Amino acid sequence: MMAASIAGYAQKTKTENVILITLDGMRWQEIFNGADSSSMKQQQHLKDGKLKEKFWRNDISERRKALLPFFWTTIAAKGQLYGNRAVGSNVDVTNNQLFSYPGYNELLTGHADNERVHSNDKFYNPNKNVLEFINAQAGFKGKVAAFTSWDVFPYIINDKRSGVFVSTGWEPIKDTKPNEREMMLNQLTKSLPNPLGDVRLDAFTFYYGLEYMKKNKPRVIYFAFDETDDFAHGGEYGAYLNAAHYTDRFLSELWDYVQSEPAYKNKTTIIVTCDHGRGADAEGWKHHGQKIPEASQIWFAFLGPDTPAGGEMKNTPPLYQNQIAQTIAALLGLDFVNDSKPGDPINKVLGK
Repeated sequence: MMAASIAGYAQKTKTENVILITLDGMRWQEIFNGADSSSMKQQQHLKDGKLKEKFWRNDISERRKALLPFFWTTIAAKGQLYGNRAVGSNVDVTNNQLFSYPGYNELLTGHADNERVHSNDKFYNPNKNVLEFINAQAGFKGKVAAFTSWDVFPYIINDKRSGVFVSTGWEPIKDTKPNEREMMLNQLTKSLPNPLGDVRLDAFTFYYGLEYMKKNKPRVIYFAFDETDDFAHGGEYGAYLNAAHYTDRFLSELWDYVQSEPAYKNKTTIIVTCDHGRGADAEGWKHHGQKIPEASQIWFAFLGPDTPAGGEMKNTPPLYQNQIAQTIAALLGLDFVNDSKPGDPINKVLGK
């Protein structure tokens, strides 16, 4: 079934490249409302005395812009943002696990697999994902890559079977001819203390991936950032906000590069989302999983040549995590087929 590529949802698109970005466990509440003043004092080991000065504004629109300026200047002006439940835009996962591996499986394969994917253990995913599918299509072979902070991603993406290049965890980049920036990053990975253990700091994930883009011009690349989830579990609200803010800056830098590079300019779509949500109260925000029903609540952001400017989308039909895989394929003029039925593409993102 994997041989099928142009059918069903396929259409002529302007998008020739897709960049997928995830912020692990990033809540919709901060995306759309900005910093929560009631949680700002939840700082234990990673304290930031300027948190209120940096991120608090009385007006919600200014507050969320202070936290995520790229989201609320560029994406809101030129793209589409979904998931603000306060204005009738609901986005949810369909898996019943409400934690990372099941969420990433649903995101990348287009369906939940509650029977086989129900832990964060390092086991090779039996489900075929959209990155693997695209990598098998003419014109994409060897042009699909993933740069991930969490070292479980080679198993989620099943790099051995899929052939997708995956750089992950606290490892140096594997390149026979690393450039000066990559060599410096490799040296720093051996020299800096890492408070996250085997999870790579997101700055390394981003800059390794950006150098890879400049050298290899992949047509599909996935950046999976992790710090928002790690700091949230630790109850470090200040570090959680700072991680989101830094990631927003990475997105801005990435977009500037895309717009400056002929291989990407005006023919690249960026998709930003998360794997799961979190609880809604002063304690619950630290957690997710089956005991936290709000952890099913997620969000989407889209920016690209096929997506009409809509900004913060309101009163939309319900959307689901299982629709992203087919949306990625459809943006590239493909119809994603695997052993299960992926969710339908999001038509408004495709300009329909």
